[in-house]
Amino acid sequence: MREYLLTLCITAAVTYLLTGPVRKFAIVAGAMPEIRARDVHREPTPRLGGIAMFFGLCAGLLVADHLTNLNEVFAKSNEPRALLSGAALIWLIGVLDDKFEIDALIKLGGQMIAAGVMVMQGLTILWLPIPGVGNVALTQWQGTLLTVALVVITINAVNFVDGLDGLASGMVCIAAAAFFLYAYRIWYSYGIEAAAPGTLFAAILMGMCLGFLPHNMHPARIFMGDSGSMLIGLVLSAGAISITGQVDPDALALFTGSEKAAVHQTVPVYIPLLLPLTIIAVPAADLVLAIVRRTWRGQSPFAADRGHLHHRLLEIGHSHSRAVLIMYFWSALIAFGALAYSVNSASMWIVLGVVFLSAIGLVLLLLPRFTPRIPRWAERFVPPRYRRYRRRRAALAAVATPEPTQSVEGVEPAEPVAGDRRAPVTAGAGGVKGVNGATAIGPRSRLPR
Repeated sequence: MREYLLTLCITAAVTYLLTGPVRKFAIVAGAMPEIRARDVHREPTPRLGGIAMFFGLCAGLLVADHLTNLNEVFAKSNEPRALLSGAALIWLIGVLDDKFEIDALIKLGGQMIAAGVMVMQGLTILWLPIPGVGNVALTQWQGTLLTVALVVITINAVNFVDGLDGLASGMVCIAAAAFFLYAYRIWYSYGIEAAAPGTLFAAILMGMCLGFLPHNMHPARIFMGDSGSMLIGLVLSAGAISITGQVDPDALALFTGSEKAAVHQTVPVYIPLLLPLTIIAVPAADLVLAIVRRTWRGQSPFAADRGHLHHRLLEIGHSHSRAVLIMYFWSALIAFGALAYSVNSASMWIVLGVVFLSAIGLVLLLLPRFTPRIPRWAERFVPPRYRRYRRRRAALAAVATPEPTQSVEGVEPAEPVAGDRRAPVTAGAGGVKGVNGATAIGPRSRLPR
């Protein structure tokens, strides 16, 4: 665990320290596209944050290769090299897209090629655990097609959800944390060495996201761009493939009694990986809804719009930060709920806890839709938007009491502003109505000074 934590910290430190210089490079290189209709930010922001994340990935793999225990991952498996090859290719495509706006079909082809490169080097699904059936071996073509599909789905799911400051990096970090705990449990508790690469990938992915988040939180100073979103999506899918297709459930059967029992024990994490992943269920749902919505309108599935889940949260009335936190909440609930259920599927408390937290999440989602009646004594304990009595008293006081006007020698009072709704006052003995503020004293001199 110490070596995993050291790898995570090194990856986070390198990513964090390089993001500042990368931001300056992005500004000089002109990787600051104009604000589009679907964008939420108001000022042009540089992209290419994926450059820092890629070098953080390289630093994490380099450090792990020189550690005593993690060095065995590189000696016994070719999966880290396969990950680095696929990540380099997808990162290069993302950098070109951040700068020159590559066509969507070209990016899709690049994603499939990157997945194929990983398959050629051994990072592929060899067998698939099916509930009620057991362990099903896949042919070479079946494993290749399933691996490529899983990689492409995960990359685009993460890419589609990258629409608010800190959203994609935070959600992937939560998913990586849940996945790390699950993979580490398989590796350490059951002594299965085949789970070590997936555990390493999850630790490095957490470091990449944690190092980039301080620069990407609202208001973001830099965006990860497609070079970052596609990169972290590929790393996440690589860990899922390593655990799902490389770990043999027969090894778990030594501790659970039978192969079918072992598959049933791990089904909360195994099966949803095909849809593609429980740990990124929210981005996957956003991906499916976006494809259905655009296809229904007769548009291309890759045509950008403002119908994503985070856009809908903003339309409901949530602020930018609150929308991001709500997405974090649902990602953590699904990911860690599946993790807890995989540890002890017989516990009813886990199910009740997930249901209770889901109810809280629904209340948070609908919060801007209603304004509860708060008694006067409780107004001091709620946010200002719910303090109706205080707002009403303040409005009445503002109408009844005009703002005092200070006369400063040598400074002319300001002209009345169009649309000023302050109540008129009476000036002089006869009472001049319709004047207020400075004009109540007398006519303004128009002579030049």
